[in-house]
Amino acid sequence: MGVSEYSVARGDSMAVVEIREPGGVDVLVPGRRPIPVPRPGEVLIKVCAAGVNRADVMQRQGTYPMPPGAPAEIPGLEVSGTVVAVGEGVLRWKPGNSVCALLIGQGYAEFAVAPDAQCMAVPPSVSLIDAAGLPETFCTVWTNVVERARLKAGEVLLVQGGSSGIGVTTIMLAKALGATVLATAGSEAKCAACLELGADRAINYRTEDFHSDALQFTGGQGVDVILDLVGGPYVEREVKLLKRSGRLVFVGLMGGSSAEVDLKQIVLNRLTLTGSSLRSSSIEEKGELCSALEAKAWPLFGTGQLRAVTHATFPLAQAARAHALLESSEHIGKILLVP
Repeated sequence: MGVSEYSVARGDSMAVVEIREPGGVDVLVPGRRPIPVPRPGEVLIKVCAAGVNRADVMQRQGTYPMPPGAPAEIPGLEVSGTVVAVGEGVLRWKPGNSVCALLIGQGYAEFAVAPDAQCMAVPPSVSLIDAAGLPETFCTVWTNVVERARLKAGEVLLVQGGSSGIGVTTIMLAKALGATVLATAGSEAKCAACLELGADRAINYRTEDFHSDALQFTGGQGVDVILDLVGGPYVEREVKLLKRSGRLVFVGLMGGSSAEVDLKQIVLNRLTLTGSSLRSSSIEEKGELCSALEAKAWPLFGTGQLRAVTHATFPLAQAARAHALLESSEHIGKILLVP
């Protein structure tokens, strides 16, 4: 069925979830919008599921500005589904193809458009629903852990927030690369989940100190790479925990964007402090990331080294419940919306 037939069947409109105004979860409201038409280089996807991310929460709160020209009313940075139409110049994808995709936004909907370069085949052994939780986390972890931190086999990595979507992806991918993995989490159940995913040591940050525990685990040597979703008060101890030539990578600033650091430690130990934002990357940059994942990471789903970790799914109209769960931090892995 082509897009025109879908349009007729749906009365030229689709169900969406809109941000009525900046605020709490109650500002997420059902709405209807015209089914988008793919422009040159774009793909129209009938959405099977949409991932829920911290960036969506920040967008809802009005604290995460959209790129210039991108509408802010409908959140959603990743989806999975079936291609129903393609724009001019799209050669790889055809109607009927199953894909997962990175979006600029507007994924909380029955249909979504994505640049063709940001669409990926669904990995082996992953369901079409679960595939919606892969693009954002895997692109984030790949660019920061593999490309920026240059994690190598035999090195030790610490991931802060090991039970989050980013955290579970980091644990699995780092283990597949041959690294030793330490993960922090906020409960014994979450620590157990990190260990089940492959972490070598899980640290309950509510009852233990990650700095002293990681030093003890490594025999006083410290770690090679830290992936930090917190920032703020963690940074000073993280810098002290890094080995010579260690790398500290920021992908989130949930604890704040300011920190006091002894620069002498950075200079003497030749440390690297870096970070990145996926949202500000260009279509070309995101396309290169997607190509790298398909070539190098997706085959690991077939071997069992990687898997999709979905905590819960909600109907699209219950996006407010999904956001409330995400903000509670009671989840392990990804939360999805299913139209």
